[in-house]
Amino acid sequence: MSTILVTGGAGYIGSHTCKALAKAGYVPIAYDNLSRGNRNAVQWGPLVEGDISDSTALLEAIQTHSPVAVIHFAAYAYVGESLKAPEKYYINNVAGTLNLLEMMRKASLLHIVFSSTCAVYGTPNQIPISEKCDTRPINPYGETKLMVERMLHWFGQAHNFSTMVLRYFNAAGADMDGAIGELHQPETHLIPLAIGAALGIYPTLKIFGTNYKTPDGTAVRDYIHVDDLATAHVKAVEYLMGGGKSQILNLGNSQGYSVRQIIQSVERVSGRAVPTALAPRRLGDPPKLVADGGLAKKILGWSPVHTNIDDIVKSAFDWHACGEQFSSQP
Repeated sequence: MSTILVTGGAGYIGSHTCKALAKAGYVPIAYDNLSRGNRNAVQWGPLVEGDISDSTALLEAIQTHSPVAVIHFAAYAYVGESLKAPEKYYINNVAGTLNLLEMMRKASLLHIVFSSTCAVYGTPNQIPISEKCDTRPINPYGETKLMVERMLHWFGQAHNFSTMVLRYFNAAGADMDGAIGELHQPETHLIPLAIGAALGIYPTLKIFGTNYKTPDGTAVRDYIHVDDLATAHVKAVEYLMGGGKSQILNLGNSQGYSVRQIIQSVERVSGRAVPTALAPRRLGDPPKLVADGGLAKKILGWSPVHTNIDDIVKSAFDWHACGEQFSSQP
């Protein structure tokens, strides 16, 4: 069976993608330094402990396992942290990825699917957001992802890399089989924080900003189930290996939900109240991000399956409520 190197394969989306790859008949090689990933989430292939900045370890992993492609998740991904410590993001996300590309080039490994983000759009000039929208990041996290996108473009021009950039919106939910779920240290994502508040793990859920120009004043996001994201990555890697040309695609549900609507969904699913506390807006948070996902359907034949927000929330609630550990709230 063909192997796929999955950098950040012990992380949230990476581990779900490893499961999807194994189901599709591939052997996923999870390459992760475990600084933010979870060893227990690596269940469908071997774990290689290593950092993307470590040239020797990377090249050894590639030469040992002979992958036919790379799916690249390894990155720091907290907007707030990126504003406080931008240097961490440029070193890891940009310089680390450059090192990965150099090691791939040395090994003549030229197919890569890149985990990008809707944060590259910043505050968009239109909703829904298509791939043609201007890219104007408003935080270092989004800017480092955009810099990698440009690196991939020029590596394609100079070294014949074939690349798939997947700009996804808010990953959410847990594995529908209950094997793995979302666990960050610390947790910053809305749905698990709301679930934690409903279960009494956290005293309150902070609502950051109630004066956005949205129907209820709270920020609106497009939530996409992590299993759907994982499926898209499998389709993307198969597209590249089948000779498809390099692409940039949005991955989303094309439906936006406000913070208050997510809270209401958690309350419906859990049957419990979510205690809340109002807080100021956070720097780097746009008011509304909703995807135009038409191009992914056209190019990959992919559309999300889990489109009902209560179903997405329920998958997360079931995983957390079964006794999985919560992290500390930031």
